[in-house]
Amino acid sequence: MKKALLCSIFLCFACQNSNVISLTKVEGSPLYEEANLTLNSPFYKTEGGHSFSFAVENYKLGVQTSKDFEYQLANSAKGQHIHFIINNGPYSAKYSGDFVQELEPGNNVVLAFLSRSYHESVKNENAYYLNQIGDGDKKDLSKELLFYSRPKGVYKGADTERVLLDFYLINTSIGPEGNKVRATIQGSEFIIDEWAPYYIEGLPKGEISITLELINSKGDLIESPFNTSVRTVTLEE
Repeated sequence: MKKALLCSIFLCFACQNSNVISLTKVEGSPLYEEANLTLNSPFYKTEGGHSFSFAVENYKLGVQTSKDFEYQLANSAKGQHIHFIINNGPYSAKYSGDFVQELEPGNNVVLAFLSRSYHESVKNENAYYLNQIGDGDKKDLSKELLFYSRPKGVYKGADTERVLLDFYLINTSIGPEGNKVRATIQGSEFIIDEWAPYYIEGLPKGEISITLELINSKGDLIESPFNTSVRTVTLEE
């Protein structure tokens, strides 16, 4: 496995095949430092699932995000939304603060955070909601947590050229001297020490494997719920 250190903005290296995979920090997105996501009232169970009602302040759902960069990223035509994640599984996009979500029996860890129209998360302490719902063994949500967000699903055409890598950190930070995120993409390893979105270039077509791990300063895996995250996405012509 080839390794590389991603210290701030740019890094690339040759993989075992002819593709050159690179990670580049996304810059130019509006910060939305005043954006706020809160639960209006306690969630409750309905016939179709659990009903949620979120209040969104200083941020508009359903509009396109303005941006100051030129490169192409997969974008939702429906605009800005909420990424709603259950037990660190693939998110559901919610374009309204009020919705009903079906949950599995037992305990469910629910994470919701604000997302730009091109699926980049809003990273401030007031832009997310975390809780657990249901019976069963509870997770220790006071631990250092890493949640997977992007990439997800199937990418086609121009959207395969630059694919967003994004994740969500709670109760922790990463940096050159502290914790880091280890991203393994198609067997190639990147060490990320800045909580930021990145786009991936140079991926081959077909099924792509991505693993994200929260590690300490020694490179050891941190013991916490949902660490590690493993996903596959598909790139098509």
